[in-house]
Amino acid sequence: MRVVGVVPMTPSIRHYRLVPADGGPLTPYRPGSHLIVTAGDHRNAYSLVDDGMLPTSYGISVLRRGSDAGSDWLHDNVSEGDVLYAEGPRSMFAPIWDQRHALLVAGGIGITPILSHARSIARLGGTCDVVYSYRSGSAAHLPDIRALAQSSSVTLFEVTGAQDTQWLLADRLANQPLGTHAYACGPAALLEAYQGAARAAGWTSARVHLERFSAPERSPGEPFQVTVRSTGAVIDVPAGVSLLQRLLDHGVTVANLCRQGVCGECRIGVRSGTVEHRDFVLGADERVAGDSMLCCVSRGHDIEVDL
Repeated sequence: MRVVGVVPMTPSIRHYRLVPADGGPLTPYRPGSHLIVTAGDHRNAYSLVDDGMLPTSYGISVLRRGSDAGSDWLHDNVSEGDVLYAEGPRSMFAPIWDQRHALLVAGGIGITPILSHARSIARLGGTCDVVYSYRSGSAAHLPDIRALAQSSSVTLFEVTGAQDTQWLLADRLANQPLGTHAYACGPAALLEAYQGAARAAGWTSARVHLERFSAPERSPGEPFQVTVRSTGAVIDVPAGVSLLQRLLDHGVTVANLCRQGVCGECRIGVRSGTVEHRDFVLGADERVAGDSMLCCVSRGHDIEVDL
C-alpha cells in the first residue's frame, strides 16, 4: 500500500493514510478491524479508524512506544509516497449488529477502534455513549470524536485522571438503556476498572467486550508434551517456552501474530488432553469445550493437537 498522508496528531502519535499501490479497490471491513502492517522486522496489527463502509483509503494511527517493536520504525522510516506491505483487514473487535445502543470506552491510543465503532454507529443511524480517558496533550483523534458528537447521535464524555475515570465508568455503566453492549480498548488499568464497574453494575459477560494492547506477565508454566495428530510426532514443551515456538521449531506451520494471547491468530484444534487456557480471546464456553487453544500462551497436559 502507498502512504498518501502522514499527519502528526500528538508528539508521539502519527496518523497514516494508505491506498493500494496498484490503484485497485479497497475491501470494506467491520468496525474494530485491524490492518497487519510489516514494519521493519515486525508484523504489527493497527486498528483502522474509519467506519469501514466503501473505503477509499485506510487510516491507522501509530503510537511511538520507545521500543524496537515496529511502531518506532514506522515513525522513523515512513514518509508520504513510501510503500508498505499490509495484510487484511481482519476483524478482531467487531460490534454486535443487533445492539440497541452502545457504550464505547477508550483510553489513550485505544480511541482508534472506538472511533471506528462510533463512526459506523453514526453512519447507520444508531446511538452510543463514548467515554474517552486521556492525558492532557496525548489525546489522538480528539477533534474527530468531538466533531462526530456535535453532528450525530454520539454522546461524548471526556475525562482525565484515574479516579475520575473510575467514577465516570461506574456512572455510565449504571445508566445505560436495555439492549446496550459495551466495548473498551486501552491500557490494562483502564480495562480492569471497566470490567470491575461492569460487574458491580450487574452486566453479563456477553455484553462486555474489550480489546487489549498486550497481556500481563505470566509464569513460565510447567513442562508438558504434545502429540501432533497428523504426523504422530511427540514434542516436548519446556517451562518458559511456548507451544507455538516448539511447533515452529519442528517445522509445523502455524499462523501467528501477537504471541501474547490477545489476537487469536494462533488458535489451533485440540483432540484430547487437558488445556490450561492463558489467553484473553476464548470465551467461557470455548474454554469448557476444550477443543481449541491459543498455542502462543496456553499450556496443558498430554495434549493431542489437530494440525
